[in-house]
Formats: sequence, C-alpha cells, structure tokens
Amino acid sequence: MGLIDTRPETEPTMAEQTPPAPIAAMIEATNAADSAAFVAAFTDDAYVRDGSREFTGHNGVADWDRTDNIGVGMQFEVLSTEPAGDDAYVVTIRATSRRFNGTGPMRVTLRDGLISRLEIG
Repeated sequence: MGLIDTRPETEPTMAEQTPPAPIAAMIEATNAADSAAFVAAFTDDAYVRDGSREFTGHNGVADWDRTDNIGVGMQFEVLSTEPAGDDAYVVTIRATSRRFNGTGPMRVTLRDGLISRLEIG
C-alpha cells in the first residue's frame, strides 16, 4: 500500500519556491541589507529595468539598490520560481519596504553563475 499525497494541487513544491543560487544570493543580500553582496550577485555588464527606468553595470545596479532596494529597507519573500527559457526565471515575490509594497513578478536572466538581467514591472 503506497502513501497518498494529500497536499492541495496548488501548493508550490520546494523546487518552485527555491530560486537558483544567484537569485537566492540577490534575495538574501537584500534581506540582510548587504549592498556589496547584492551588487556581487550581478555580472559586470548587468542590466536592470524597473518600470521605465534602466540601469547598467555594477554602478547602475548599486544606484538602483540605493534608491529602490536596500536603501528603502526592502525585504523579499519568494512565493514561486518558474523557468522562463534558457537561464531565465520568473520569480514572484512579496516585497515590503518603507517605499514599495506589493506582490509581483521579477524576470531574471543568468549568465556564468550571476544575474545578467533583472526586469521588474
């Protein structure tokens, strides 16, 4: 007699909740308010788009982090992670901070073990 899985079908599995290591590093750095670790999770030529605003390279990532992420006390809770193509993922998060609050997707592209693109909104 086998075991019966009684979890609801909509409950995410651990694989769906846990993002790949570079994305997890970015989220952990945000939650720990570690700006150096946050920037280190990105490639040197990274691209960040947040709504209509765009940032490039480590300096751009650091600027975005200062104005919209750690600089406003951001905390992320991962709700789901779904593959979205080669080395790309859609990570749905709950975000809370002194400035921004809500739930939504982030599209993240990886390259060489780091984040090369982060698109929000």
